[in-house]
Amino acid sequence: MSEENFDEAFALMLQHEGGFVKHPADPGGMTNLGVTRRVWSEYIGAQADEAVMRALTPEMVKPFYRKRYWNGCRCDDLPSGIDYAVFDFAVNSGPHRAVVVLQQVLGLRADGIVGPRTIATCEMLSQPTLLYDYADAREKFLRSLPTFGDFGRGWIARVESVREQSEEMVS
Repeated sequence: MSEENFDEAFALMLQHEGGFVKHPADPGGMTNLGVTRRVWSEYIGAQADEAVMRALTPEMVKPFYRKRYWNGCRCDDLPSGIDYAVFDFAVNSGPHRAVVVLQQVLGLRADGIVGPRTIATCEMLSQPTLLYDYADAREKFLRSLPTFGDFGRGWIARVESVREQSEEMVS
């Protein structure tokens, strides 16, 4: 189990997310530390304006990431390395999609819910092979997005970095 990996996964994810961004081609809109304005507004229960978004700190968003993405994908129950790969995918593309893709790679019925079968199947498979297959499936999904031309180079570099870091967590 990988309960101890959240802090490391969070720090690694933030290295990819960076600070405040308001890119016109980004469908997520205004973002800081990887948190979109819409999702942060839902989390705090009020409309976040630009000043609120600019003021976000890692300490403020860490509980949000744990609740919405790490716990949302039951990463504490996934094998070490797989937990980080699923978490990072969830941050970029949503928890449901990250889990559906994992289940597809595992050859399971893809319902988007991490349950006993998903966990057991992850534990039975070769972790390096699973990490490669999951990274390949993530890349395939990203290449299908209409904004791939704008952001694709960075996304693919991130997928490769996450795969490498995940392999180190397995070792």
